[in-house]
Amino acid sequence: MTPHCLARYDRLLTGLERKGRLRVLAQRKGIDFTSNDYLAFAGSPRIAAAVAAAAERGIPVGSGGSRLLRGNHPEHQALEDEAATFFGVERMLYFASGYAANAALFSTLPQRDDLIIYDALIHASAREGITASRANAVAAMHNDTGSVEAALRIWRKAGGKGHGWIAVESLYSMDGDRAPLAELIALADRYDSFLVIDEAHATGVFGKRGRGLAAGLEGRDNVIVLHTCGKALGVSGALVGARAAICDYLVNRARAFIYSTAPSPLIAAGVREALKMLATEPQRRTDLKKRLTFANAQLAATLGTPSSGSQILPVIIGSNISATRVATRMQICGFDVRAIRPPTVPEGTARLRIAITLNVNESEIMRMLDHLKTVLSEETL
Repeated sequence: MTPHCLARYDRLLTGLERKGRLRVLAQRKGIDFTSNDYLAFAGSPRIAAAVAAAAERGIPVGSGGSRLLRGNHPEHQALEDEAATFFGVERMLYFASGYAANAALFSTLPQRDDLIIYDALIHASAREGITASRANAVAAMHNDTGSVEAALRIWRKAGGKGHGWIAVESLYSMDGDRAPLAELIALADRYDSFLVIDEAHATGVFGKRGRGLAAGLEGRDNVIVLHTCGKALGVSGALVGARAAICDYLVNRARAFIYSTAPSPLIAAGVREALKMLATEPQRRTDLKKRLTFANAQLAATLGTPSSGSQILPVIIGSNISATRVATRMQICGFDVRAIRPPTVPEGTARLRIAITLNVNESEIMRMLDHLKTVLSEETL
């Protein structure tokens, strides 16, 4: 019998299972069509060698404390300096994860008289920070600049005197589509607002030297950019790039930074090497572009599904249970494809999120799509 104090959790878990929303931890197996390791950096011997060399010269695994105490290691500073130069921004601040960075940004920087306008499909970590913010917030329709401008105009007309904060992802993690950055920065300039751009899925993949889709905007006074280090860069953590005053304010006020143990100095050494690889191994980006172009074309031809034009290919199923069943069948046949369900995506849009990386080749992409076509034709969706 379940103890009384645990019964409600059993009921909640049973409810999730009934709705097809129960999450479980599954081991990786089969051909990788689900990871964010777009450039195959995660298993790179070059990064492993850089980390091993750092350990040999005495760089510790643990930092021993927060950055404001004894945890601030020269490797952290070296990474931030090199990243600032690489991305063309005045300062960079290194966080342990993209989630922590987004939570810190939005809970700290917008002030009480400001307004946050966030894209309806923005990542959960940004929403977490927005919820904790003292500023008012409103969702804008996805990739709709008219919706963003209407929110800013209404706010100003009602007497809003602070700054606006426009929050977007440059490349959306579940749909693979791009934000209209040129139009959004024009709005930010016109309405005395900041533009916060999460480059999580664009860093390393797009832009000159893999600097991302926001490369032409970084360094501006009213632009803040987040680059995660655990996707195309293959390591972990996140770098926030902005003017020095913004980074200094985060150091002084962002609780997620102040009260967190600093990231491993060895991991910082690995990220430094990943940035060097972006600059010195451009063929990886070229090869990935060919692969994602092939995959987008074949997805449209095989399934009749609109292509995203990026390395993220959503196949909308609709039903949570059906999406899970299709993903399970794909996994049984050796293709590591995962189902994405609400609340990660809107209700009724459960899907397969197919990721194209350098861990797969064109032959494997075709085999996966052919098998997926068979599975979808046999399933009652």
